[in-house]
Amino acid sequence: MFEKMSATLFPERSPVAILGVPFDNVTTSETLAAVEQMVESKCPHYIVTANMDFLAQARRDNDLRRTLAGASLVLCDGTPVLWASRLLGNPLAERVAGSDLVPLLLHVAAEKGYRVFFLGASQESAEMAVSQVRRALPSLTVAGQYSPPYAPLEKMDHEEILRRIREANPHIVFVAFGCPKAEKWMAMHYMELGVPVMMGVGGTIDFLAGRFNRAPAWMQRSGLEWLYRLCQEPRRLWHRYASDFWVFATKILAQWARLRAGIPIVRENLLECAEGNLIVDLTDVKTINSAGIGLLLLWRKRLSAVGRQLILACPSDSVRRCLVWMGLGEDFVIANDFDSAVRIADSQTATIKESFVRSEAV
Repeated sequence: MFEKMSATLFPERSPVAILGVPFDNVTTSETLAAVEQMVESKCPHYIVTANMDFLAQARRDNDLRRTLAGASLVLCDGTPVLWASRLLGNPLAERVAGSDLVPLLLHVAAEKGYRVFFLGASQESAEMAVSQVRRALPSLTVAGQYSPPYAPLEKMDHEEILRRIREANPHIVFVAFGCPKAEKWMAMHYMELGVPVMMGVGGTIDFLAGRFNRAPAWMQRSGLEWLYRLCQEPRRLWHRYASDFWVFATKILAQWARLRAGIPIVRENLLECAEGNLIVDLTDVKTINSAGIGLLLLWRKRLSAVGRQLILACPSDSVRRCLVWMGLGEDFVIANDFDSAVRIADSQTATIKESFVRSEAV
């Protein structure tokens, strides 16, 4: 099992954990290829495009942090996040902004015959966006569009939304509810819907509709797109941006101070045990860096997707403190010694077998 999953457990470029959220270290072209693979797999996935605001919110909202960490792809949608990855010693390949990615995905969808669905934004914006997209890409199949009445997540008419999406039978759903609502909604429903790709797109539908303009290219490259957006909507964005900058800057510096001397996790630390469960031997790892935590989160997510478990064996007090500070203290199964780790892996395998036998009997 380890050899089969080796390529996915050890990607070409290591992810980096920023404030407890593991960012996939991918380029735009690699993201497009990954989305095509997701569609062809016919298995459900959701993608998040996380920026500074996402991380500031996730620092206060542990459910949101877990939702972001559980996404099939976590993309860097913000130059400050790109800068943070460089400061933390594991530079992300590039910024993959949702507002750049969505038009490219629409072109791919038109070429490949994928059906797309627009969910969220105002009715006016969504209709304008669909009209503009159909005009630009006549061969694209827009399977549907729905702007549900505004309501908090817990009061939304979920069944009506799910019904409309099922009837449309799309390959890709673009979700524009805003963060954290879009991300939590996708995490709640992506498995039962079975749509190959759901992606949170923030204000991209407004851009497609022509209601707002993107910042000039030089402002995007220099990390000043936020200033352009602030000038467009100062009353709505001023307080949020000020709060986000304070939380992001102070916490990133704190993460750098805590993890800068850490070491990465390597292949030799990962041991297969009990039918595909994996143990990470941390005996000689005195402290850990942001890339190492990024890999741990990646391994845990990918093993969980195939019903397996990741166990951390013998972590030092320093490693434990790093995990707790990142908000990950309860996210991993931890064993104080290697024998305990093996027993945990064995018991988890026995539980899976028992559940399988019961399901077969039913």
